[in-house]
Amino acid sequence: MNFLEGSRDAHVEHLNAYQVDGVAHFHGVQVRAEDMTVHELLRPIDDASHTRDRRRSPPDSACAQGTRVEVVKKLTTWTADDISSADEPHVLWVHGYAGSGKSAISQEVCDTSERQRRPVVSFFFFRNAGERSKIRRLATTLASRMAVVIPETEPFIRAAVRANPALRQPDQPGMSLRSRMHELVYAPFKAAVEQGTRVTPPVKRSFRASLRHLFNKPSEGVVRGATTIAALARGPFLIVLDGLDECDDKEEVQELIDGMLTFFSENPTIPLRVFITSRVEEHIQSRLNVPGVRLDNLVDHCSDDDIATFLDVLFEAEQGRNLVIQAYVREHGEWPPADDRRQLVRHIGGSFIFGSTVFKFIMGSTVEPGSPATPMERLPLALKMNPGLDGLYAQTLERSQHLPHFLSIISAIALLEVPLPMSGIAELLGINTYEIVNVLINLQAIIQVPGTDDIPVTLFHTSLRDFLTTQTRSGPFFAHPRQHVLLFLCCLHCEHVHRRRGVGTPTDPISRKPAAAYALQYSEDHLRRGQHLFESAESISAIQLCREALELSPGAPELIQLLAGVTLRHATHGGTLMDFEEAVSLNREALKFRPLSHPDRCQSLRALGDALTVCYRRKGRKGDLDEAIALYREELKLRPSLHPDRSQSLNNLGSALWDRYRSTGTPADIEEAISLHRKALKLRPPPHPDRSQLLDNLGLALCERYQRIRTATDLEEAISLHHEALELRPTPHPDRPESLNELGIALHNRFEHTGTAIDLEGAISLHREALELQPSSHPYRSLSLHNLATALKTRYHRTETVADLEEAILLYREALELEPAPHPNRSLSLHNLAHALRSSYSHIGTAAELDEAISLYRETLKLTPFPHSSRSLALNNLGYALQERYNRSRTVADREEAISLYREALELRPYPHPDRSLSLSNLANALHIRYECTGTSRCLQEAISLHREALELRRSPHPDRSSTLTSLGLALRDWYQGTETEATYEEVISLFREAVELQPLPHPDRSTSLNNLGLSYWDRYKLSGTVADLEQAISLDREALDLQPSPHPDRAWSLRSLAMSLDLMYQISHTLPHLQEAILLCEELLASHYPVGHEYRRGTVILLTSLLQKRSARTQPTEEDDAYIANLQEEVRQLPTSTSPT
Repeated sequence: MNFLEGSRDAHVEHLNAYQVDGVAHFHGVQVRAEDMTVHELLRPIDDASHTRDRRRSPPDSACAQGTRVEVVKKLTTWTADDISSADEPHVLWVHGYAGSGKSAISQEVCDTSERQRRPVVSFFFFRNAGERSKIRRLATTLASRMAVVIPETEPFIRAAVRANPALRQPDQPGMSLRSRMHELVYAPFKAAVEQGTRVTPPVKRSFRASLRHLFNKPSEGVVRGATTIAALARGPFLIVLDGLDECDDKEEVQELIDGMLTFFSENPTIPLRVFITSRVEEHIQSRLNVPGVRLDNLVDHCSDDDIATFLDVLFEAEQGRNLVIQAYVREHGEWPPADDRRQLVRHIGGSFIFGSTVFKFIMGSTVEPGSPATPMERLPLALKMNPGLDGLYAQTLERSQHLPHFLSIISAIALLEVPLPMSGIAELLGINTYEIVNVLINLQAIIQVPGTDDIPVTLFHTSLRDFLTTQTRSGPFFAHPRQHVLLFLCCLHCEHVHRRRGVGTPTDPISRKPAAAYALQYSEDHLRRGQHLFESAESISAIQLCREALELSPGAPELIQLLAGVTLRHATHGGTLMDFEEAVSLNREALKFRPLSHPDRCQSLRALGDALTVCYRRKGRKGDLDEAIALYREELKLRPSLHPDRSQSLNNLGSALWDRYRSTGTPADIEEAISLHRKALKLRPPPHPDRSQLLDNLGLALCERYQRIRTATDLEEAISLHHEALELRPTPHPDRPESLNELGIALHNRFEHTGTAIDLEGAISLHREALELQPSSHPYRSLSLHNLATALKTRYHRTETVADLEEAILLYREALELEPAPHPNRSLSLHNLAHALRSSYSHIGTAAELDEAISLYRETLKLTPFPHSSRSLALNNLGYALQERYNRSRTVADREEAISLYREALELRPYPHPDRSLSLSNLANALHIRYECTGTSRCLQEAISLHREALELRRSPHPDRSSTLTSLGLALRDWYQGTETEATYEEVISLFREAVELQPLPHPDRSTSLNNLGLSYWDRYKLSGTVADLEQAISLDREALDLQPSPHPDRAWSLRSLAMSLDLMYQISHTLPHLQEAILLCEELLASHYPVGHEYRRGTVILLTSLLQKRSARTQPTEEDDAYIANLQEEVRQLPTSTSPT
């Protein structure tokens, strides 16, 4: 179809090139895959092999002449040896510490193979070097190089691509690395070998002998494949993988090794060897430390002799071109002197990177005033350097520490996704190139500073990046993760400047300067890495830059994506409701630019899902969360089992389901969430940097399930997971406060389950540490304030230490001040402070505190309008407070409003909401109180019905089952009043008895349940006259009283109840000890609990008078007894009539 047919003066702007199913379209011209070179077809990484320009693409490592001779000879002999038996290892793993010369040896092994005309291909991984720190293009890169060194493999590679075009697109999901390696590398090589040896005579020979025999035959016997045979006759094909530990994709590294070993086990005599170097890391060692792999520790080959030879070569070469050294030698003789050389060798201690860096320090120039100016002056300083790389790095960096922009420059070099030249760094940071040079000129011992501006600035060794990004090692030189925020802002500024200039196509990196090209490709990476570290002003600045860039390039999808990201960050850290809505809208628009076939659709699905999830947490709209879950499910489908980001997708979906469970209580959601988090964690074994977050997330989900079904193993596993997460986040890890808080919350939960005080103390200690790590400007300080305050409030309820409650209130007030409207967590702060004030009211009884709590609850309710997921909680809390005020003031309006609030809350918690039983109980209790005041029987009838439903939902071992049993028992006792039968009492007694059984010692409510059960037996005794019931009531009251030592608030109840039961027992048995005990109990009541003026004093005085009179009738009263009785009778006449306490 010709879309321009019939048009005149037509032209096309911004034409892009696409590759679809083996056909490339360039400027309207179709190029078939068959017409492409293998290089064009596979698009390998050009700077990853041993043939790269090492100045531009580190590591710039090579063995100095005369060094590492023995180990290189040993390794090259292995690589060249014929594979003569099926049990011959095809894989050699050379491991060693940072700086032991692994990359230099890999380079030498490759170079030696080429000199000996043996086929070799290689891939040198390098951290923070763009694609070279990833594994996704390994197969296409190795295959492309293999087609060059063994041309006979090319047809088989092309055939594989024709059969499966996805092999050309390593960025696309759907095909595992294992399959790509097999289809592009192993299978083509095997096919070429089989084709090349097809005419081998049927004589039993080794593989290499067969090849030599074939080559010694007349030329007509040589088939297509002779080049393969010629090469392999000199030794097996060699694949070198250097720095495997520097690959970010740890799971895919394991997959690579597993697939490789499987291939060799199925093809034991194939002439292929793989040489691997790396540091010893768990994900590599666990796969390579097996019988089918040969191991070699490079430490065993790091000798002082090699270091001495290495230094001799370096010093001799430098002397040939350094006029200062030449002049010194003419005047003083050999330099360095032999003793200094020996001392320097011992000081270096076998580390070639340390030796190389020390040498560069000695020979380097300096611009610092007063610093040693010549190599002779710097040598003594080198001998005093702290041995080891950390000390050397620190001492070298100190030389430029005082210079302007030092930390920004060093942090940028450490954190950039790919290295930039000096002018690119300067452009990105918005400073002058000479300022970059000024800082780096003193650091050439550890940083490779190019002589020309087209070569990027690189680190001599990745251990420097490890040093700079580990605060405990680098101290003042630490490249803090917040630098990602600053780099993101710098990227936005570069983007804005580039678009304002209008040079070239906006999305064409070729038309951009290095910094602008970097900004186009890596802005989102810095946004993602610094997303939780933005300050408000930085978010606003980022939004403004994005908007200005969009004005210059309206509708640009990459800018819309960036604006969506920063708008969400701003909304999360204190933005308005409009900010949340805009973040969602922008992410929706960005997703439209990434259809199903787009390689970055997953990122857009996740971004929109994140925006909707955050919006749900702010506004409580269930529809937002449901949509987010659907997006996360689609994201997960696009990331199959071997995708490097599958773990993150599993975590996203699991967290969203956890959120929904907390809102709806659907058991399937929490079960799926736990399953997803387990799968995500399995994909991130130690030492993956994301493991700690996944540990915490699984722990949170298990804690949530524990809250529903009370399975202690869930809680114990959660605590174990949070402990492991905390160990992975030592100080000063930026996420340590999060793990401290999560573990503290889990221990708090266990305390509430077991009552073990050490758990509560541990929780308080953890929350205090978290708070200390979060200064007033920290965006999550308010959460730590909440957690610590809540733990202190719990300790107050246990110990009644008023200082704990007072501190908790102060902490809650500070949290509220840090969360002014419209902060998304303000409602939580209002709730917590109100709850603490209610606790203080209960202790002190100050009406002003209860009034303030009610005011705070009302504001909370306004912030959670329907259909906010937290509205039911806000309704219940306000109902609690109004009911408390009603109990004090008896204001009917408070009682009626509380009932209305409870009804609305219940409607918002349909079955199976996890808090439905709580709302049922709240409404039932409020209706029971209304019945007691009005006598309206339908209120009591409804209360009983609600209690029964709550009891059904609170099956054992639900922690609130005992309280529901008690409430239902009390309601039934009132319902049956006046119509009691032994059968009705049996139901009430059964409920109270189960409540007691569910409250073993030292349960704090056991004494109250004992009292209720005892009173029920007392009531039944009055109906039936069965003495056993009265005896049971006395026994229960005695046990309750023992659990209520003075000044327990319920002791008076037990004293009075027991006294009355003993009075009845005396009337049956006429046993004086019963009477005497009852008298003592009444006397304690009057002396300690019912002072003059107390509403229950008059009834107790009457009871005591009666008991004394009965004793006088049985014994000979004294004058004092008579006077005592007379005084009590006079007091009764003086006291107003009161309500009986029973």
